[in-house]
Amino acid sequence: MAKSIKFDTLEEKKLVWHTSSHILANAIMRLFPDAKFGIGPAIDNGFYYDIDLEHKFTEEDLVALEAEMAKIVKEEVPLVRKEMNRDEARKYMEDKGEIYKVELINDLPADAVITFYEQGDFVDLCAGPHLDTTAGIKAIKLLSINGAYWRGSEKNKMLQRIYGITFPKKSMLDDYLTKIEEAKKRDHRKIGKEMDLFMLTDEGPGFPFFLPKGMIIRNELEFFWKQEHVKRGYDEIKTPLIMNEQLWRTSGHWDHYKDNMYFTKIDDEDYAIKPMNCPGSILVYKRKMYSYRDFPIRLGEIGQVHRHELSGALHGLFRVRTFNQDDSHIFMLPEQMEEELVNRIQFIDDVYKMFGFNYKVELSTRPEDSMGTEEEWNAAEAALKNAMDKIGKEYVINPGDGAFYGPKLDFHIEDSIGRTWQCATIQLDFQMPQRFDITYIGADGEKHRPVMSHSVVFGSIERFTGILIENFEGKFPLWLAPVQVKLLTVTTAQNEYALKLADEMKAAGLRVEVDTRNEKIGYKIREARNQRDSYLVVIGQKEVESEVFASRSNKRGELEPMAKADFIAMLQEEIRTKAL
Repeated sequence: MAKSIKFDTLEEKKLVWHTSSHILANAIMRLFPDAKFGIGPAIDNGFYYDIDLEHKFTEEDLVALEAEMAKIVKEEVPLVRKEMNRDEARKYMEDKGEIYKVELINDLPADAVITFYEQGDFVDLCAGPHLDTTAGIKAIKLLSINGAYWRGSEKNKMLQRIYGITFPKKSMLDDYLTKIEEAKKRDHRKIGKEMDLFMLTDEGPGFPFFLPKGMIIRNELEFFWKQEHVKRGYDEIKTPLIMNEQLWRTSGHWDHYKDNMYFTKIDDEDYAIKPMNCPGSILVYKRKMYSYRDFPIRLGEIGQVHRHELSGALHGLFRVRTFNQDDSHIFMLPEQMEEELVNRIQFIDDVYKMFGFNYKVELSTRPEDSMGTEEEWNAAEAALKNAMDKIGKEYVINPGDGAFYGPKLDFHIEDSIGRTWQCATIQLDFQMPQRFDITYIGADGEKHRPVMSHSVVFGSIERFTGILIENFEGKFPLWLAPVQVKLLTVTTAQNEYALKLADEMKAAGLRVEVDTRNEKIGYKIREARNQRDSYLVVIGQKEVESEVFASRSNKRGELEPMAKADFIAMLQEEIRTKAL
């Protein structure tokens, strides 16, 4: 257990937040003695606790709970670890009427040593770790109340989940709350609606609709992705959306990922809608025999996948049930691993620098539910470490969070208000080539097994679009912007000229809209600003006669008047260089 509160790393923060979840549960027990407790973990931004209680929590209850938590902190209550065997632990929780804790205990091995943490009048089933006492937490904020199915299953009871966050200094909480308010203004669902980019409907929960302006952003991202992959020697493929059960049994998804998949029957046989693109890519490889001289083989696919997400977890474009994953699969000789990994890391670095993103990298190692031998996993993890070390990139180890078929590098980008998002990943895979029995003819004339990597840059087009919306607050770099120029006429007398000018700008490769409505110019300008159009040009009689325009950039504000040709050239250069 910790001797004192530190708050420098995520691990240290989670120590504070895990303890805070117990303080919250203790406060709930004091104010609502009938409550039954589910789980209360630390998460990346705070903590939560799931509660079974007939009373429905209100905002007023959160205020009262915050005050009670502050009392518990002030009491400097020690957290004492206790151990029991499974039978003792089960009886202990049964006597307290904690049905959810009993269920968790029943799922543990019969010979397990089960730990509890005693915190004054509150005791919780928990593996820890925790702070030594409740002291030192200076700022507490309970953020929201949501519904959450017990153990994430819609078949179970809906519990009440209280989210919160704590800090060792009040100034840290103030900064965090300011960031939260800024994030609300940038919410991609709100901006997406104002800009008419995408929509979400009750007829298709988790299945987003992209609208014409949203499709411009998608198409630009996909075109950029394809160009950059062609430059680096990738061949593009497209694989089917539905394939039979046997394929998914071979890949291991049937055993390890079935709960997240959708199924159908065709000709009385079981088929699955693909949750990942990799098995299809392997079938493309298997269509013929390769020689060692053909390697590396780099295949890229922007493939639509479907994954079942619980309805309560759906969130705009960030958590959906179908998305387009920008997958790349590289088949390589063992001796090519390091070079290919280095190239892929540098590729991701180039893309993120272009968008202005800083990022951090995690190396996730072997999980409990994994395929393959320890020797294979060790070799794969070593290759990823060596590649990162070779190019001098820092990374942290994330133990046990690899994919079931191999370790991975996860790239966490930081946006303009300091939030982090996991996007790019590189997964090294020794297992799929074995399961699908893919081979090549080596220099010795014998069959050998290639190594495979799975990688994405964006992660998913949908999620990356949502991140870009929030990062740029809808004010996209010009090359991505749905409307690059909005021409606004002062009176209908300028309409003919404005339409002719729009045609000229479109011929120069610009995306242009013209507002010729018989409305006041102030109203037109306010509406265009709300839609985050990149450049606004007001066309009055003076502009018609001189062909010199004053314009307003949604990033730089009012610009000096310039001649038509100079204005068009300026925008073309901004697009060409993909300037931020």
